[in-house]
Amino acid sequence: MLSTRFNRWTIAALSLAVLAVPGALYAQTPDHPADNAAQFPTKNDLKSLTTSGSYLAARHASVERDAASAAAFYRSALRTDPKNNELLDRAFISSLAEGDIDESVKLADRILAQDKSNRVARLVVGVRDLKLKKYAAAQLNINQSIRGPITDLVATLLAGWASYGAGDAKAAVANIDKLTGPEWYPLFKDLHAGMILELSGKEKDAGTRFERAYKLDDSMLRIVDEYARWSSRNKDAAAATSLYEAFDKKLPRHPLVLEGIRETKAGKKLPPLVDSAQAGAAEALYGIGATLTRRGGEDLALVYLQLALYLQPNHPLALLSLADLYESVKKPQMAIKVYERVPASSPLKRNAQIQLATDLDAADRSDEAIKILKEVTGESAKDIEAIMALGNIERGRKKFADCSTTYTQAIDAMPAAGDKNAWVTYYYRGICEERSKQWSKAEADMRKALEMQPEQPHVLNYLGYSWIDQGINLDEGMKMIKRAVEQRPDDGYIVDSLGWAYYRIGNYDEAVKQLERAIDLKPEDPTINDHLGDAYWRVGRTLEAKFQWAHARDLKPEADELPKIEAKIENGLPEDASSSAASADKKKEDGKGG
Repeated sequence: MLSTRFNRWTIAALSLAVLAVPGALYAQTPDHPADNAAQFPTKNDLKSLTTSGSYLAARHASVERDAASAAAFYRSALRTDPKNNELLDRAFISSLAEGDIDESVKLADRILAQDKSNRVARLVVGVRDLKLKKYAAAQLNINQSIRGPITDLVATLLAGWASYGAGDAKAAVANIDKLTGPEWYPLFKDLHAGMILELSGKEKDAGTRFERAYKLDDSMLRIVDEYARWSSRNKDAAAATSLYEAFDKKLPRHPLVLEGIRETKAGKKLPPLVDSAQAGAAEALYGIGATLTRRGGEDLALVYLQLALYLQPNHPLALLSLADLYESVKKPQMAIKVYERVPASSPLKRNAQIQLATDLDAADRSDEAIKILKEVTGESAKDIEAIMALGNIERGRKKFADCSTTYTQAIDAMPAAGDKNAWVTYYYRGICEERSKQWSKAEADMRKALEMQPEQPHVLNYLGYSWIDQGINLDEGMKMIKRAVEQRPDDGYIVDSLGWAYYRIGNYDEAVKQLERAIDLKPEDPTINDHLGDAYWRVGRTLEAKFQWAHARDLKPEADELPKIEAKIENGLPEDASSSAASADKKKEDGKGG
């Protein structure tokens, strides 16, 4: 397995010129009204801007990580000031980050006409040459892009594939073998040398390389997959199946591995992972890019993944890695566009659909998300991951009757041997049942969740709060909430539960104490501010109460709570404490909110 030492090399790699641009740049395509489309520049927008206006708009787009807009604005500015090298560099980097490799190649050619040492431009032009099968030019340009441990490795692998494309597999392998560096180099060197040998008809030598890489790291998917494929052709189906099954024990149910198990058990001889120099180069760019994504090198990873997809547009793992990168920087709209590109024929399509639905929901397109997940679960009624994703979206969108039914489907689909995380499903179903006025069922599910996971703080909090809110099991409910707070003393929502529980039993002084602490932990939560206002009112701090209610109003509470808060700001609370709990019907979904 790649050691954590890999991480320090990612830092060295970030010295690339690509990172000289302020702010990370990410692609954004405004194909849907929900996707910041209003900010994307039209041709008319660009025509009406001066050079300085385009430049400032581009800088703003860069800060917002909108590479498509940034590229458009920088190119607009460059047209009016074509000799400005800074604009040229920024337009190039933005186009590259956007994934418009054809445009970035044109700009790279202009950069190299002035600065032959620009390493990023050399890399991009070299990849273009490789795609066009101009292998000699590719080697020349790629070899001039070397700089630092990661870029050395990438350039060497790409140059090796260019040599193979030019018909010199021996030189390709020899040059890869010459490269020295960190202890994680041999994984990539043996894998790619083996792939080149495999395509050159040297199956025995290829197998030696794959076996060596496998012994170094038997948990790296592409090594396992390639070695198993080679084994299916050069050993037997059982040997290939055993490799897949060993991986499945470490990382269960990976779609590519499950497909490999099915095919090798059926006696199929599987083809190599790559079938050309272009596919091999794309695999190299994907492999390093995906690793960098996991290790904190998002900017460089973005460049490599975009170049991988330039060479092989339908590479499913590269697409998933790129989408995952966008999710990691909180850009679900961009991830959506990438997930939609995953080929329908890929075993990874189902994973892409689940993640696509999650991102659609994050982009307030929940109806589309629910439709996709219902299609996925319709195809496989036992797909617990998809069922849970559907239930979570329905619960988040307050479709409580629907999510109760969906979580029931998940429970029915659980294996007979049980699931260590099954308590979560009972807890979520209990929330949906409680919110859809099915308390007896909800209570039973909460108790079941606690039976499976004793002392789970969120379940203790929800069940204890619900009891106190209904005026039943007060002592046991208070003990439960206190135990939850002991485990999560810094969780503002759970501390709010304790404060509100004290309020409900009439201990207003203790309620104020706990709710003030909850506010310190979650100052921007409208429910907690509302609760503290109620508690202040009951202890006679009426001016502070109205301040808290006004703050709660300004923090955008739920629509049905706003009139109640405004009424309290106008009139305060009635004398009868039992009827004053204006927010008492607010439950703690997932331990969030009072």
